[in-house]
Amino acid sequence: MQYITTTNSPEETIEFGKRIGSVLKGGEVIAYKGDLGMGKTTLTRGIAMGLGLDDIVSSPTFALVNEYRGGRLTLYHFDMYRINTAEALESTGYYDYLSDDSVICVEWSENTEGLLDETLTITISGEGDTRTITVEPDIFEE
Repeated sequence: MQYITTTNSPEETIEFGKRIGSVLKGGEVIAYKGDLGMGKTTLTRGIAMGLGLDDIVSSPTFALVNEYRGGRLTLYHFDMYRINTAEALESTGYYDYLSDDSVICVEWSENTEGLLDETLTITISGEGDTRTITVEPDIFEE
């Protein structure tokens, strides 16, 4: 099953991210799919807030991974834009970050297709400020 929603502003995308963050239990790997500028980092800001993190989330493009600590769970935010082999993924230290007391958000997960274990896939598409966000599997089911 999947959950699909539409947001109409960056603020609404952040609010939806907060909802996602509030239901995460730890150990999740979130694999983002979506073109440049679709709001992956914006959604991650909301997830961080939902985890109780006060840090200002920024794109990990140049750092490869940004770490946010001090909330209910630790958040590791990866950018896999330049990662496309198992060796390159391992060289990032990715496997060292997997933990039951953290959440990993992966931008450009398309580049690591088949390399990441079980993931929560979030696909973002849209035009203007409107975004269609698909979460698979549906983490909001009771």
